[in-house]
Amino acid sequence: MTKRILFIILLIIYAIQLSAQDQVSKILPMRDRAEVIDNWLEERMREVLPVIMRRTGIDMWIIIAREYNEDPVIETMLPATWLAARRRTILVVFDRGEGKGLETLAIARYDVGKTFKKAWDKEKQPNQWARLVEIIEERRPSKIGVNKSGHFALADGISASEYEALMNALPKQHRSKVVSAERLALGWLETRSKSEMVVYPQICRIAHEIIAEGFSTKVIQPGITSTEDVMWWYRDRIRELKLTAWFHPTVSLQRGDPESFDHLRSFSKRPDKQIIMPGDLLHVDFGITYLRLNTDTQQHAYVLKAGEKDAPAYLKSALEKTNRLQDILTEQFQTKKTGNQILKDALSKAKQEGIKATIYTHPIGYHGHGAGPTIGLWDQQGGVPFKGDYPLYPNTAHSIELNAAFQIKEWNKEIRIMLEEDAFFDGETVRYIDGRQKEIILIPGS
Repeated sequence: MTKRILFIILLIIYAIQLSAQDQVSKILPMRDRAEVIDNWLEERMREVLPVIMRRTGIDMWIIIAREYNEDPVIETMLPATWLAARRRTILVVFDRGEGKGLETLAIARYDVGKTFKKAWDKEKQPNQWARLVEIIEERRPSKIGVNKSGHFALADGISASEYEALMNALPKQHRSKVVSAERLALGWLETRSKSEMVVYPQICRIAHEIIAEGFSTKVIQPGITSTEDVMWWYRDRIRELKLTAWFHPTVSLQRGDPESFDHLRSFSKRPDKQIIMPGDLLHVDFGITYLRLNTDTQQHAYVLKAGEKDAPAYLKSALEKTNRLQDILTEQFQTKKTGNQILKDALSKAKQEGIKATIYTHPIGYHGHGAGPTIGLWDQQGGVPFKGDYPLYPNTAHSIELNAAFQIKEWNKEIRIMLEEDAFFDGETVRYIDGRQKEIILIPGS
């Protein structure tokens, strides 16, 4: 191969890559992402964490993890260039009081990013646990929080052996100060900062743009393309854009056939492969991770039949009523109202309006199924113990996930409109982070 031919091939590859990137909003290179993540962490330590610590009454938070067995919280506190904890990593956050800010220390061989300063010299004090005790005794906290929880996995990050080692190392007078940091860990994870919320709409927009690209003739050729084909296209597209998926996307369809909707099949036993045909109502469940924040979106598309220019009126009406169900749910959002109470009130209102509703909404942010109140599960519409009893707090993000059932006369069956859009609660109102689906995506069928 001559150099000229090789050069032309490289130009073509570069042009294809540019074309691919042009179809979605700007995605930062890895170096720039790291800078954003680290800046956000600094801001969160200054503006978010002090508020949460004082709200929970914990003045010292100890977070302990070992390499490859990371606490979900510690993963959000590591610098962007750290992909895991190293050896045993112990982070200490001490609230010095109103106006004095937080002291952030690392009982480790080195600084943990810019935030946590090295506070252990192994040559002077070989015992890591003994050094931790020295720091505790120097600061004399009233409550020491550790990430131990019986009901919230995200707040249960300390392993049994590390908890045992910590308690064995502590003098008796300090053991009684150790409390669960459940509410502190959840508050840290669920609360979004001002800077994060400037960028979160762009992250959700990228997800919307990828969904729209998949639900188009670029990907779907009716009569040939299968739901599985589209599903794997989404996985490949995410990787092509140098993003990651926090769950495997699913693509399913409903059509005028005798098969009825089944929740269990919908969530875990979908047919592996169905050929997409004109007249099908498609559904996607899709989420990406970017800048440590997650999206979770469900939308619908319709494959036009020959001569059709729009989706049938009965499908458009079903979408409109499901949008109304979204409104009913978000109208129940009030600070400190529990997830179970929100669920109960929303379902009651939906029933009054004649909507056959199922609600299974969850927080989102650092994790797809994030920290905060669970508002129903598809198989627990009477409330969710513990997770549903957690209250709603301001400055939190939630995936408004639900479905409404409709009897479609033309299909002689019941269908479900299944929607999910990410939203932000500021303490007073709910707004969709990058809007919501109010029109069915149309795919030409021929």
